[in-house]
Amino acid sequence: MTNNKGTVYLIGAGPGDPGLLTVRGLECIRQADVIVYDRLAGPRLLEQRRPDAQCIFVGKKPDRHTLSQEEINQLLVDKALQGHTVARLKGGDPFLFGRGGEEAEELARHGIPFEIIPGVTSAIAVPAYAGIPVTHRDFTSTLAIITGNEDPTKENSNIQWSKIATGVGTLIFLMGMGNLPGITQKLTEHGRDPATPVALIRWGTRPEQKTLVGRLDNISQMALDQGFKNPAIIIVGEVVQLRDKLSWFENKPLFGKRILVTRSREQASSLSQAIYNLGGEPVEFPTIAIAPPEDSAPLENALARLPEYNWIIFTSVNGVNYFFDALRRLNGDIRNLKGLKICAIGPQTGKALQKMALQTAYIPTEYRAEAIVEGLKDQIAPGDRVLLPRADIARKILPEALSRLDARVDEVTAYRTVLGNGNAEVIRNMLAEDAIDLITFTSSSTVRNFITLLGTVSPGQLVKNAKVACIGPITAATARELGLPVHIEADTYTINGLLQAILNIQ
Repeated sequence: MTNNKGTVYLIGAGPGDPGLLTVRGLECIRQADVIVYDRLAGPRLLEQRRPDAQCIFVGKKPDRHTLSQEEINQLLVDKALQGHTVARLKGGDPFLFGRGGEEAEELARHGIPFEIIPGVTSAIAVPAYAGIPVTHRDFTSTLAIITGNEDPTKENSNIQWSKIATGVGTLIFLMGMGNLPGITQKLTEHGRDPATPVALIRWGTRPEQKTLVGRLDNISQMALDQGFKNPAIIIVGEVVQLRDKLSWFENKPLFGKRILVTRSREQASSLSQAIYNLGGEPVEFPTIAIAPPEDSAPLENALARLPEYNWIIFTSVNGVNYFFDALRRLNGDIRNLKGLKICAIGPQTGKALQKMALQTAYIPTEYRAEAIVEGLKDQIAPGDRVLLPRADIARKILPEALSRLDARVDEVTAYRTVLGNGNAEVIRNMLAEDAIDLITFTSSSTVRNFITLLGTVSPGQLVKNAKVACIGPITAATARELGLPVHIEADTYTINGLLQAILNIQ
């Protein structure tokens, strides 16, 4: 074994919910030079890759293979022999009907180091997400996981139907929808009660999850009537009865909703996590990015003269962060803020200041510039000096209104809002395929950049089948001006307020 060979990680990517990836699997994805992935490996997992990582799709469908298994094996060998670290993402667990054993054998034959990262198998996770425990002391203590790909009518079957039909309490068939009539027939022929409950679960653990419950004697016709197809698993057994009592995932308020998050990548996590916790699938499309000012001199000059100011007004969390980053960079002293009154536009900005052990003198109840002026008009005296560290494209309403109060206002750029790097082609395709249910906008910049990135002259037509949710009236007005419909407008201009407005229409 030579030292220049790369390592291949055979990673079980789980059944679809990206939260079910193991910690070790995530570590390997993040360090990989090359990622080779299947159709059933959740697309959000690829967001964890290095920016320079090569992604190669080798997905298989029942009617078509992008690459044959032999070609996939050779691809892994070739990439490793080139010295690359390879993450091989496989849906579920690589050693449970995942052909991971064959891939590992080929790597071993070439002396290529490899590691097996077990995954959460759909055989256990998907029933759990449908509210079906595969074992239960009141129903059964036995479980069998069986391939559904084998034709039940062939003469020399590898499946001992006579034994599993009545000898095992819960039967899980993976990828067996095409053989469902034959599977149910074989089980009843070998003694399983035709009234045995059966559940079919399609796209389990994902927003598209759909569950169909019947019995051995009618489930095939039910599936035919409803067009129920792969990827799905088949669960046979009395435990299916527990679904009515234990169903939880499909009862979440945002279940089945795929929601576009257009915030910057640094800020998207809180909204994405909240959507995920409520049962939806967040799709991150960073339309904006936050960058330092092109000319930092005005901010640095203001920091050097902090004792001269009476007020500092922060209009965003980004403004707080970049202000104090600059102060640290200049070896400034936070004690120079002594005696200054501090205003924050909203509670999140206030929390960012609290992390600096700073208390705010004023936070308006309505989180926009107009409310700041209304609240401060009796607190700011003529001649007071006010520092406004904020974005380069911030609205001019605040400094103009403060000037009319005879305040001396220094507006300095603390950070820039620039065009984000979201994958516009993917989002265009998802919108065209009606794969996005809701689009969220948290600022006017996200709206403008969304349209710029997608390059559309008819934004309303592009999003015609998706609802649009805006964090407040300013953002909503921008959306309408640029041709987007607005279906949801938050009354409270915060992320929590936006989520509550979304929930109110569900």
